[in-house]
Amino acid sequence: MNPQNESMLIDFYEFTMAHGYFEKGYKDKIVYFDLFFRKIPDGGGYAIMAGLESIVHYLENLNFTEEDIAYLRNRKVFSDAFLKYLKTFSFTGDMYSVKEGTAIFPGEPIITIKANAVEAQLIETYLLLAINHQSLIATKTSRIKNAAGERKLLEMGARRAHGASSANLGSRAAYIGGADATSNTLADRLYQIPAGGTMAHSWIQMFDSEYEAFKAYAELYPSMSTFLVDTYDTLETGVPNAIKVIKEILQPKGINTYAIRIDSGDLTYLSKRARKMLDEAGLFECKIVASNALDEYIIRALINQGAPIDTFGVGERLITSKSDPVFGGVYKLVAVETNGEIEPKIKISDNPEKITNPTFKKLYRIYDTQTGSAYADLITTHDEVQDDTKPLTLFDSTHTWQKITFTNYRTKNILVPIFENGQRVYDLPGIKEIKDHVQMELNSLWEEVKRFDNPHEYYVDLSSKLWDIKHTLIKKYKKA
Repeated sequence: MNPQNESMLIDFYEFTMAHGYFEKGYKDKIVYFDLFFRKIPDGGGYAIMAGLESIVHYLENLNFTEEDIAYLRNRKVFSDAFLKYLKTFSFTGDMYSVKEGTAIFPGEPIITIKANAVEAQLIETYLLLAINHQSLIATKTSRIKNAAGERKLLEMGARRAHGASSANLGSRAAYIGGADATSNTLADRLYQIPAGGTMAHSWIQMFDSEYEAFKAYAELYPSMSTFLVDTYDTLETGVPNAIKVIKEILQPKGINTYAIRIDSGDLTYLSKRARKMLDEAGLFECKIVASNALDEYIIRALINQGAPIDTFGVGERLITSKSDPVFGGVYKLVAVETNGEIEPKIKISDNPEKITNPTFKKLYRIYDTQTGSAYADLITTHDEVQDDTKPLTLFDSTHTWQKITFTNYRTKNILVPIFENGQRVYDLPGIKEIKDHVQMELNSLWEEVKRFDNPHEYYVDLSSKLWDIKHTLIKKYKKA
């Protein structure tokens, strides 16, 4: 087996189900699956969609090699007819998705697949892993950048990531979510994310003195000198040696872009003392970079305490989303086609939040025409057409007596076609365009939705028609 063929990144039970569909005459059955998530990480008010580009490349290259077929044959589970079918396998279905970088909310379809049963089943794992991982990191980064505000955010988590692909795709997701740069050089090559960094403590330990280490670095990299000042004593030796080297090496060359970095200790106290020392030396332009297991709460506390930090380097708590490391996206069957008609399907659970929204759907975002702010999202059946000239009444899908009516609004269907009949019909945007889209999305959300603690719940409602279909099915199967 070619270990690089991601087409084989499939949970084995998906192969057994696909084989069963094939053998029992469901191979050509058209089905609809929704990918959605149930809970926003960290108790937040919004999440950021990421991972679509990975899915597009995956579907465009979906195939099984001779080595893959041989592996499956050796399992002695699958028929020769099924294995022969896999030899010419490719994705021939339709895919709809919200754009990468869009703000997303629980319960709404962020990807819909329309394909034959075998295809739709076999792509489940990859779709979930792409969205779950990258949306998690993009969302976490957005929270951290929200805390940092105008200060720079450097993602530096590669060495703490859960493997190489998590490091690279995590850097990409972090940049989309709001990071200004990465420490990951490969991510720069792959995705054109600005890569940067400074020395490690080992560089300083390698030389006879801290001063010699700083001096050597400034001579080699005069235009990108950031001095790590906490190897021995931040205030007694680190900052003074950095000041000395800046004055001796960099200023005579007319260079005025340099920084110090603090990686341990009381960051508020040390940054305040360091800022005072730098200013007294006339180095007002010298920036202060801070790192050391930071997250959005620590950064917010540092800023509230008046820490004069210009750039935050965030690693392990970003790249692993340490505080809430599971995004929780799921992939559920919502409809099948029978004699050309769409037949809604539903999954019922004793937990109300796990009951799915059936049938083929649209996802509308509702905007205030005066402020441009997003009010809520509305899930409708695929054949409903929204008329923005008429009042729109939404009701809570649980507490149905709670209603709100909009008049001055506009709606936008944010589920867009990506593939039609297996052919891509969507132009993938550049990473900077996706990053800008994230900022536009965040600007459209109420500030109350973006706060860390007890954020306002952004409403995702069902149209009356969809609500009726859902509850008709619940009654039907609860009686069965």
